[in-house]
Amino acid sequence: MHRITSLILFSSLISTAAAAQWAKICSSQPANKIRGCGSQGCGRYDNPRGGRKHRGVDVVCEDGSVVHAPFAGKIDKQARPYGNGNAIDNGVQLSGSGFCVKMFYIRPIKYSSPIKKGEKIGVLLPVQRVYRGITSHVHIQNCDLTDPTPSL
Repeated sequence: MHRITSLILFSSLISTAAAAQWAKICSSQPANKIRGCGSQGCGRYDNPRGGRKHRGVDVVCEDGSVVHAPFAGKIDKQARPYGNGNAIDNGVQLSGSGFCVKMFYIRPIKYSSPIKKGEKIGVLLPVQRVYRGITSHVHIQNCDLTDPTPSL
């Protein structure tokens, strides 16, 4: 009896974990891959960035690639990472499926709309224009600034 109960509990945990997994973010990549380290710092959550910590993850994506919704929900509003109008100062805030995230360095197709998991939400802006030599990427951060890595 314990084996059956354990098996059911284990299966339910796997189903819950799989349900929380996000869709592929970038059309130019086979899977969600976090940017490694370079002259502009590292792409993982909590990596040092000068005197602060990186509060998101950088998902590798080529400039001009289609960016997809990681989960079903809605586009809440525009989210600008810098507020200075540079070539990559654009993005969106998304919510739904128990998540709230900001996705930066994209030109969204809309700033308010329902979305389906995996649906096109925009195009990656020219990251290389602002950060020469960096691996181009979509920056994703949870609205509450916790680590989004487990959902990738």
